[in-house]
Amino acid sequence: MRPLRLVVLLSGGGRTLINLLEAVRAGRLQAEVPLVVSSRHDAAGIARARAAGLAVEVLRPRDYPDPAGFAAAQSRRILRERPDLVIMAGYLVHWPPPPELRGRVLNIHPALLPRHGGRGLYGDRVHAAVLAARDRESGCTVHVVDEEYDHGPVVAQAHVPVLPGDSVETLAARVFAAECATFPEAIAAHARGLGLPRD
Repeated sequence: MRPLRLVVLLSGGGRTLINLLEAVRAGRLQAEVPLVVSSRHDAAGIARARAAGLAVEVLRPRDYPDPAGFAAAQSRRILRERPDLVIMAGYLVHWPPPPELRGRVLNIHPALLPRHGGRGLYGDRVHAAVLAARDRESGCTVHVVDEEYDHGPVVAQAHVPVLPGDSVETLAARVFAAECATFPEAIAAHARGLGLPRD
């Protein structure tokens, strides 16, 4: 069976992309990444992707007249790669998937959705919100992307404790470790459920 074709979207450092590539090398995820799309020219993930030998393109919302124009252009570019799945790996732009990719775009969020999700809640802001709410646990959620922020059906969750004395940094490290274990497994399981890859 051929490997899954994954188009990966990122906006930041690319740690999630590197984790997925490590899972591929370790045989935990049968996949290839024909294209990485960044929403920023200065994202550190661009250099990491290119160092891994991946093709990278930058598509910035500000370069289009309106959100609909950006979404249409991004959809066209992604569909040219004929991906099995599109993976949001620290991607901070609202992009509603086109009908051709409905159910085939996955995101990972650093909290237990539906808590601490939605517009403006990403990265350290999420962990700060968890600590401010005095939650006893946090974790990560892999979900199908739809038209709303952090909203689509949950594919997988992993729970981690919030420990006494936790800072944003210590909680973030614990959650990211859970993400590294959970995301590759969730991608593989979701693909199997959809009967992917299809030759």
